[in-house]
Amino acid sequence: MSPFLFRSLCSSIVLILASLFSTGCGRKESDVEKGIREGVLLIGNGAEPEDLDPHVVTGLPEYRILMGLFEGLTAYEPGTMAIVPGVAERWEISGDGRQYRFYLRENARWSDGQAVTAHDFEYAWRRVLSPKLGNRYTYLYDDIRNATAFHAGQVSWSEVGVRAETDRVLTVQLSQPAPYFLGLMTHNTFFPVSRVTIEAYGAMDQRGTAWTKPGNVVSNGPFALHAWRNASHLELRPNPHYWDRSAVKLNAVRYLPIESVDTEERAFRNGQLHVTSTVPAHLIPTLRARQAPELQLAPFLAIYYYELNVAKPPLNDPRVRRALSLALDRRALVERVTQGNETPAYSFIQAGALDGQEGPVFTEDITEARRLLAEAGFPEGKGFPSLEILYNTQEAHRAIAEALQQMWQRNLGVQLRLTNQEWQVYLVNRRQQNFALARAGWVASYQDATVFSNLLLSDSGNNHTGWKNQEYDRVALAARNALDPKKRIQLFHQANAILNEEMPVIPLYFYTSKYLLHPSVKGWHQNLLNLHPIKAVSLSEPGSKP
Repeated sequence: MSPFLFRSLCSSIVLILASLFSTGCGRKESDVEKGIREGVLLIGNGAEPEDLDPHVVTGLPEYRILMGLFEGLTAYEPGTMAIVPGVAERWEISGDGRQYRFYLRENARWSDGQAVTAHDFEYAWRRVLSPKLGNRYTYLYDDIRNATAFHAGQVSWSEVGVRAETDRVLTVQLSQPAPYFLGLMTHNTFFPVSRVTIEAYGAMDQRGTAWTKPGNVVSNGPFALHAWRNASHLELRPNPHYWDRSAVKLNAVRYLPIESVDTEERAFRNGQLHVTSTVPAHLIPTLRARQAPELQLAPFLAIYYYELNVAKPPLNDPRVRRALSLALDRRALVERVTQGNETPAYSFIQAGALDGQEGPVFTEDITEARRLLAEAGFPEGKGFPSLEILYNTQEAHRAIAEALQQMWQRNLGVQLRLTNQEWQVYLVNRRQQNFALARAGWVASYQDATVFSNLLLSDSGNNHTGWKNQEYDRVALAARNALDPKKRIQLFHQANAILNEEMPVIPLYFYTSKYLLHPSVKGWHQNLLNLHPIKAVSLSEPGSKP
């Protein structure tokens, strides 16, 4: 054999071996890398969604998904979170602020290709206000003329201030001005639903029907439901009939219900997720110290708090409730337990929702807490019943509950028990008031103080405490509808002062948004609402332009 042929043969063998090695023995492509190549975004969702009915659910794991499936009259600009047109291309507001006329887009379509009309919105809002449905957000409709009366069965629908004038014009009459009304339209309880789809699987006001299952659900957002495999993943794919289809860059979005924050973090490290729902608290100091680019921390309009069941003695005594609150070291909680740069909460309504103007606050006072508890009949905690702290299964919630348990034992001599439950079971027991103390979080879905003050109104479907206070209702409602900004903030401060005295909830801290983000994710912006419309998100190789 000639030297040339020998060298050529050797080169061929080397190339063949190299090819075999690279295809058979090389590093396997990760889910994240495959996602970048195929345009599939992988998101840790924290929990399995309870449902996909926008008029039934109340949790963040559901809202993340619903933002992609549905669209309201208005929407958020992804970068600034300013209110922009959604299904409505424009609107007119009367001079007295009591009438809104929305003009819907001619090319707004459901995922089955049918037109989205003003009648769909009227039908959806009537559905929300139907008592049998049991919507938890009907109080958000209070400003609409006669909406509350219809929900109470006192008037007919024809007397409610919602009317589809034509297929493309929806007119809404308010009983008083509501300066935040356009922001409300981004909330899932104002999303439209398809009447044909709803009633194909049951009555208009029937909960838990099959209309939200894959193959059944019809939605109007940038994405449509492709698959939902319990305990595995939920996948959305672009809605081909969406009016702004050209703006959608992703080919799919996959939500993974990983409740364990440590498991979710490992999934991110192992290339299985582009975005996590949160970050394990014990890792945050290390990540911050080395300025890890994947760590995202930002101010957030959201509060972590404990609900107190005021129907359960001795929590029916405001002295006991205040004692439990004043005995807690919130600074130690955020610095040693949560470690996410959170702000201790000494009021319920966040200053960030009031143009940064902090109102009345309470302070930690162990001496006063002990005095109040003794005055209520439990000196040094003697005779205090062993109440239960309910929280949904997640390591971070357990760590917080254990820290509070120790503080109450050390500072008041009170012993409380811990009980954890899976997300959906926990939600049911909170709604049915099967708890004494329960972990809770409230996240602003629009940027206004009413997102906090509305929660504790007597008729709020999300007020699980059983607390009702007519003076609080009067002040909070006056604040909600005041047009003078200074007067409005003053009223919100009065509402905060009432909560500080009555303490139906124990504010613990104001969140920071914290999650891990892969550098390939583009169009994912930090903002006070921690909302990330996936319509604007794309994937590209790290370092490249989207």
